[in-house]
Amino acid sequence: MPLVTSTEMFKKAYEGGYAIGAFNVNNMETIQGIVEAGKECNSPLILQVSAGARKYANPVYLKHLVEAAVETTGLPIVLHLDHGADFEACKAAVDDGFTSVMIDASHHAFNENIEITKKVVAYAHDRGVVVEAELGQLAGIEDAVNVKAEDACFTHPDEVYEFTTKTGIDSLAIAIGTSHGAYKFKPGQKPQLRFDILEEVGKRLPGFPIVLHGASSVPQDQVAIINQYGGKMPDAIGIPEDMLRKAATMAVCKINIDSDLRVACTAAIRKHMFENPSHFDPRQYLGDARAAVKALVKHKIVDVLGSNDKA
Repeated sequence: MPLVTSTEMFKKAYEGGYAIGAFNVNNMETIQGIVEAGKECNSPLILQVSAGARKYANPVYLKHLVEAAVETTGLPIVLHLDHGADFEACKAAVDDGFTSVMIDASHHAFNENIEITKKVVAYAHDRGVVVEAELGQLAGIEDAVNVKAEDACFTHPDEVYEFTTKTGIDSLAIAIGTSHGAYKFKPGQKPQLRFDILEEVGKRLPGFPIVLHGASSVPQDQVAIINQYGGKMPDAIGIPEDMLRKAATMAVCKINIDSDLRVACTAAIRKHMFENPSHFDPRQYLGDARAAVKALVKHKIVDVLGSNDKA
């Protein structure tokens, strides 16, 4: 099976009341952990690559690693560009064989966002590639995304129909209270997703797939392991998983997960090196990291996304 687009995935997810996990990938072990979990859970997957990942790992390496994942599992897998900054970034991903791209022009004025997005859609659709765009801005820092809290804004439901109609996009990322990065909310704060906005967007765009960025939950057990073995992660909490599960039963068809993977990797490596200070073989500690990613992704697929047995 070759790489696929998200079109059929999202149609089934919308109708079935579940979401597809869009997991950020940077290296071989992360990809292997994700797809091993997907295979065991029989779940479709979106493997997404940020600008930082493309720079770190080389897009050619990443593409062939993802193609290897398809070949070894037979799962329906989308290769997606996360947060394409401009037309050129999206064009490069399309030309490199990505089956899905995100153009993030949400920091521009509404009409300019439409014009930039339309240009990407025209180029991508001519080549059989689907496009995600964003309305509203999430706060937080992750790779190339850096939005101050005072600059963040919720998506306006009154704008979504015009935006999707004029641009021709295939899915829409909205801002309803999620946040990029691991440090979302301090203990004592109560994260709240604006389900009223999500519900209203769903009414304005019936059947249209909605995307949540910044949806990592920051697993506290993994943070505790990092700090136990010499780390200094500050106290912070992410998006409660019950809220994400509720969103997946509504219009949300794609939920992005990145920080949780990084935290799980780091916890496994720190623990391994502390308990085995004489080890110097990367296969030993990266093997533990791969296993930690696999366990995390299986949990997300079954308990949060509900995409198990949907491949």
